[in-house]
Amino acid sequence: MKLKRFLLRYYPPGIILEYEKGGHLKTKSIDLLGLTPETNPDDLVAEIRQSEPLITETRADQVKDLIVRLQQKQISFLTRSPLFQELKAHILPLTNIAFDKSGSRFLTGSYDRTCRVWNTTSGTELHSLEGHRNVVYAIAFNNPYGDKIATGSFDKTCKLWCAETGKCFHTFRGHMAEIVCLTFNPQSTLVATGSMDATARLWDVETGEEMATLTGHTAEVLSLCFNTVGNQLVTGSFDHTVAIWDVASARRVHTLIGHTGEISNVQFNWDCSLIVTGSMDTSCKVWDVVSGKCVATLVGHKEEVLDVCFDLSGQLIATASADGTARVFCAKTYECLLILEGHDGEISKICFSPQGTRVLTASSDKTARLWDAQSGVCLQVLQGHTDEIFSCVFNYEGDTIITGSKDNTCRIWY
Repeated sequence: MKLKRFLLRYYPPGIILEYEKGGHLKTKSIDLLGLTPETNPDDLVAEIRQSEPLITETRADQVKDLIVRLQQKQISFLTRSPLFQELKAHILPLTNIAFDKSGSRFLTGSYDRTCRVWNTTSGTELHSLEGHRNVVYAIAFNNPYGDKIATGSFDKTCKLWCAETGKCFHTFRGHMAEIVCLTFNPQSTLVATGSMDATARLWDVETGEEMATLTGHTAEVLSLCFNTVGNQLVTGSFDHTVAIWDVASARRVHTLIGHTGEISNVQFNWDCSLIVTGSMDTSCKVWDVVSGKCVATLVGHKEEVLDVCFDLSGQLIATASADGTARVFCAKTYECLLILEGHDGEISKICFSPQGTRVLTASSDKTARLWDAQSGVCLQVLQGHTDEIFSCVFNYEGDTIITGSKDNTCRIWY
């Protein structure tokens, strides 16, 4: 094996090794999920060298320089003043919003049956994706590539679009009820859709053909997520269960049973070892992917858990609830670290900044809030919307936020 070059990954922090073996170019990643500005670079280099033979003594200084660059990136992330631009995005309420990987463009879906593509910097509309015959509910870029867009609609179809021209490549037909969630696999070769017809389906991006129908749930499939490798998909259903599927064979690997209410969201952690689930039974559960066993139940909320997520490093879990509070848990000890209080209505959406240092919440009280992920202090109240905020998202750099509201507008916060 011969090391050719290093590539840097900022979020979550890591170093990609590009090397040659048997005449073929290959890559492997060194995940630095625990890296902080206080980490001693020399100690970390020594630790890496013990487990990675490609990092020889002559390469040690290069690795140290990369680690220092990652730490400088962490330090440079500063809270910005909440300047904003308001876009009168649609003539009817928005349903969802999504960034591309670079953060230069974002999508809005709406009850007006369209999905629109926007330039983040200028706030100008780039494309209006028209053709659905009902609400456009689920939307996504094929990140990290960003050259395709998928839209899922209450008209029971999913459409695949060219992000550059707005041309429709394919219309995926087969679901018998509304499509309410969708996602691309990491390789951008498949789209997975979840529907009120109690199934999930896999579609080939290139040909537009259906690859598999994932059956077994007995109620609506409201959430789904590929792992970071792309070989497994997890689905959450209103039947109170979660299923892990092998993508290649479309076979169900595990059924995760334990919740006593509808599942609101499901997500893999970065290294694909754990799944977190939120439920209307007021709890979250953490599951071991290999065994399918529940390893922890996160309690404390007094009403339904409406959203749940890992930070990008997989070290923290955040939950949002109809009780108007959010919580942050340690993903190793499952201890509740923070209770985020301040909203006057239910919190429907929660997410971490890419750096994991901030938590963003969206609420029916017409505000979004930005919180410090270590202290739990509310840093900013993003206010001005005149109706419920149902969606919020960070860009990849973590310095721009978009909020989507039932007031038919979205706001770009800088």
